[in-house]
Amino acid sequence: METYFTYANLYRAYLDCRKRKSNSLYCLQFNERLEENLLDLEKQLQACTYRPGRSIAFIVQKPKIREIFAADFRDRVVHHLLYNYLSPIFEKTFIHDSYACRRGKGTHRARLRLQKFMVQIERERERESGAARQYYLQMDIKSFFTSIDQQILYDLIVKKVKNEEILWLAKVIIFHDCARDIPPKIQSSPSLFAQLPADKSLFTAPRGKGLPIGNLTSQFFANVYLDQLDQFVKHTLKAHRYIRYVDDFLIIGEDKTTLTLMRAQIADFVAQKLILTIHPKKQHIRPIADGIDFVGFIIRSDYVLLRRRVVGEWRWRLRHCTNQYKYQQIAASYNAQAAWANSHTLIISRTARRQISPDQ
Repeated sequence: METYFTYANLYRAYLDCRKRKSNSLYCLQFNERLEENLLDLEKQLQACTYRPGRSIAFIVQKPKIREIFAADFRDRVVHHLLYNYLSPIFEKTFIHDSYACRRGKGTHRARLRLQKFMVQIERERERESGAARQYYLQMDIKSFFTSIDQQILYDLIVKKVKNEEILWLAKVIIFHDCARDIPPKIQSSPSLFAQLPADKSLFTAPRGKGLPIGNLTSQFFANVYLDQLDQFVKHTLKAHRYIRYVDDFLIIGEDKTTLTLMRAQIADFVAQKLILTIHPKKQHIRPIADGIDFVGFIIRSDYVLLRRRVVGEWRWRLRHCTNQYKYQQIAASYNAQAAWANSHTLIISRTARRQISPDQ
């Protein structure tokens, strides 16, 4: 059988991996012996002796506290190699309205799609005078990444993929316990890790559960896992206006009774088929006219605002920044985000120049 683990495919994966990371220390170190490193990976993969290396574990506090595992650059190349093989296979069956970690998708496309749905609903109500008030159902998976069942995920890959060497590599990556197999390098203080709830950490997750936040493969596998939910909502529940971004998903434009029934059916499906739990505090049915909090925006049919949490984080980061160049980078990043919303006044107020001493 012709192998997929060739130097050419590894080099392509390397080029994908180094995008926007070409100046990182780990990328530069890998580049110093690029040909030798890729040939070594080729040899290990073809002999099925490849094993993931040590990750770096740290905590991010904004926008909410999360545990991140950053794989070694060498392993990220392998992640891209696997993704480049699997993605075309699964993209054929993913629904249109799944927006995370997919080419041509993302938060802004999700926002535009939701707003389009809302405009459609308003027009339908105008045509049908006296039509009932329309609602939306929004739900979220509790501790999603640390709750993913690795065996269920692997079985979903097996259903679509017959290439034995790809199945071997998928198994190696899915079942690798980056918190225990090779203890990670810790780059955040123990006090920060102590603030993290136990159900949100791979250090306390049961064996066979969880994927590390921070890896390309984890983001892709999340879509593979929740595609089962997408298919159920679209084809069994027959929800016409459904959108998902990672584990945050919406059904809009139905009456309250229908959405209440759907909520119970979805909770039962994810518990029975995916061994997941709907977050008890993040499932609600509300009128569409109230606006919808989704992908960092408060969305209505005719205008969009940034979430208060996003604006608060923006102000906090600028207030605590002491480097002029970094300050301007942060401001530019948030201004680009705000440009997608009706936030002209906010952009002006945040772009005022700040004088910082060159010594700071």
